[in-house]
Amino acid sequence: MPRPIPLVLSDHHVARVPPADGLLHDPSWQMLQDDDLDRLAARLTDGRPRPVPIFAYGSLIWNPGFEVQGRRRATAIGWHRDFSLSLDHFRGTPERPGLMLALASGGSCEGLLLEIAVASEAEALRAILRRELVAHELAANACWIEVETDRGRETALTFYADPVDAPVLRLTVQEQARRLATAAGAAGSGAEYLLRTARGLEALGIHDEYIWTLQRLVAEEIDARHA
Repeated sequence: MPRPIPLVLSDHHVARVPPADGLLHDPSWQMLQDDDLDRLAARLTDGRPRPVPIFAYGSLIWNPGFEVQGRRRATAIGWHRDFSLSLDHFRGTPERPGLMLALASGGSCEGLLLEIAVASEAEALRAILRRELVAHELAANACWIEVETDRGRETALTFYADPVDAPVLRLTVQEQARRLATAAGAAGSGAEYLLRTARGLEALGIHDEYIWTLQRLVAEEIDARHA
């Protein structure tokens, strides 16, 4: 069995990215209220499996933010991770723009299937949709995809799979690294987000070559800027 490849990006690198003040959300957005979230949750989960399965591929792995009834490894079929959502708020500013993870068509993506605790379903779905979709302008970015688990082929709810009505930016991995090495905003830095995601995957025994390449390049960018 091959030895795991250690991460290069570290807390030391993250600490060297200067913080930045900014906005958590785009001020032009119409934020989703509780009634909006409940209607959206009902539409998304009507006739779907229970407990509701969420496919986590980024921050939901290390910070789900809802009561989880069960966790299982899963592979999204026909999708791969891609830092393609451009940010000038949250973990970025107009002066130091950031990137967030999405799923892009093609390939495969190993992640985690999180089952929402049945007793807290309504509260959990509100929390997930408020966090992931935020506003009416982004409400189309939830969909059901096929995943493979130890139980076979299943479906799971996920977010930002080929993003809709969102600022998508297709960059090379080197260009992504240069952005993430400097990006910061009200919610923290891009390097922190990448490191926590990589560590979450590492803890599960998942090695995503793209993420491992990106974290190495971001570490090198930060080192070069502080040489």
